[in-house]
Amino acid sequence: MSPGKQASPGEAAAPMAAGARLEAMRRRARVSRVAVWTVIAAGPIALAVAVASTPTTVAAAPATTPTAARTAPAADPSGYAQLFIGAWLRSSADDPTTAQARLAQSMAPDVELPNPAADAQSAPQSVAAVRSAQRIGGAWSVTVAAQYADGSVRYYTVPVTADPSGSSFAVTGAPAVVAGPARAGVPKLAYGVTVPDGGLSSAVGEFLTAYLTGAGEVDRYLAPGVNLTAVSPAPFTAVTVQQITGIEETAAADQVLADGTKVRVLASVEARDTTGRWPLAYELTLKARSGRWDVAALEAGITQDRSAR
Repeated sequence: MSPGKQASPGEAAAPMAAGARLEAMRRRARVSRVAVWTVIAAGPIALAVAVASTPTTVAAAPATTPTAARTAPAADPSGYAQLFIGAWLRSSADDPTTAQARLAQSMAPDVELPNPAADAQSAPQSVAAVRSAQRIGGAWSVTVAAQYADGSVRYYTVPVTADPSGSSFAVTGAPAVVAGPARAGVPKLAYGVTVPDGGLSSAVGEFLTAYLTGAGEVDRYLAPGVNLTAVSPAPFTAVTVQQITGIEETAAADQVLADGTKVRVLASVEARDTTGRWPLAYELTLKARSGRWDVAALEAGITQDRSAR
């Protein structure tokens, strides 16, 4: 062999090392086959021991993301408690056969009926659930207010249980007379900008007049794509704007702003009908378009000033 073609010691050793590794693998395979056949010949117990002692590589199962369980909201039994208190207060143990007594007993068979004196105050004019609190499991405590003709109010708590589906309720004990809920502080409103007479105030007054009296079409005051239906039948004969305040400083501008500008306002109005005068308030969002203000939304609540703590 010529010197140029003669393999170096390193190059010659590489095939030899590969061959040695291959031969070692073949020997291990033959030994493993012999061991397995030997174990089989020795019996089932030996085979089990051999399998247990053989190292096994187990691939980890991919982690699965747990699925959040969706829990249906608990059924609030406030209406059931209100119905019970109304029937219970209009019942008498002296005459358990009346319709109200039978209703109260059907809702709470283990609760005794009251026994008012003959000259006692008449039954309440109205009852209303004012608060409910869920206890452990399906137990609830519902506070119900009973209002009487003389203006007095008495509060009762009623223990009620409800099944998870809200398809069945039961009064579990006699009601208790309790103090009424405390009056919360009135939050500061976000409407601090006085809106002067002008295009914005006129748009608000004309819209509310059409909305509450039926005088004119409501649609002509609405922004494109907004759907609002006038109150029907119209409850009032006249509407007068008393005051309009806004959230944004732009609500006090003398002229209509650029198209798309939005302002939120609170309109205090006086509505009249044949029975009297009624002070009302409406939250509105208006949007500027082509030199005029269109009503973009009529809100149900009053926006609070979140910055006031």
